[in-house]
Amino acid sequence: MGLLSKKDSKLIMDPLADNNPITIQVLGICSALAITAQLKPSIVMAISVMFVMGVGNVVISLMRNIIPSKIRIIVQLVVVATLVIIVDQVLKAFAYTLSKELSVFIGLIITNCIIMGRFEAFALGNGVWRSFLDGIGNALGYGVILIIVGFFRELLGSGTLFGFKVLGDPVEKTGLYAIGYENNGFMVLPPMALIVVGIIIWVQRSRNKDLIED
Repeated sequence: MGLLSKKDSKLIMDPLADNNPITIQVLGICSALAITAQLKPSIVMAISVMFVMGVGNVVISLMRNIIPSKIRIIVQLVVVATLVIIVDQVLKAFAYTLSKELSVFIGLIITNCIIMGRFEAFALGNGVWRSFLDGIGNALGYGVILIIVGFFRELLGSGTLFGFKVLGDPVEKTGLYAIGYENNGFMVLPPMALIVVGIIIWVQRSRNKDLIED
């Protein structure tokens, strides 16, 4: 017997495909545009959101029976803000350069509509374990898109991955550059992130016709 029941497994798997928060629900688009010019910030943002959503869903689920309905949004914002401050301080302590690169976008996790949406739609009405799985699942779905977009934008825009030259040296004309390849500078601009996300949405919906609304 597996660790997760079929019902619990869907909480992890659905956001990775047919109920992805970015490509299906069209939430969290701002960070997909802002920080995916390189792969490393994309991964760090994905991990940060996973921590905030996983822990946040657990906290809200634990408090769901004692939170007055009139102030539930305020309580949710306080929980998110506290977790984001923890993430920000950890990054400043152990990855200061990357923290500066991400700048205000870590703070903007507070306003990420995916997080607030899962608090409202799931954590307030479910137990701790399922709320945790829901938070991790949606964060994974969000993170996968960020990583895919970051991968292609850095590879095609700069010829690097994690800062390492993988297509050759454009100055010394080695690797692909020796046969005339040129980096696509447009890939590192924010509009290209939207185009890449659009391509992912097109591929996903072309593979599953049920996702196409009438």
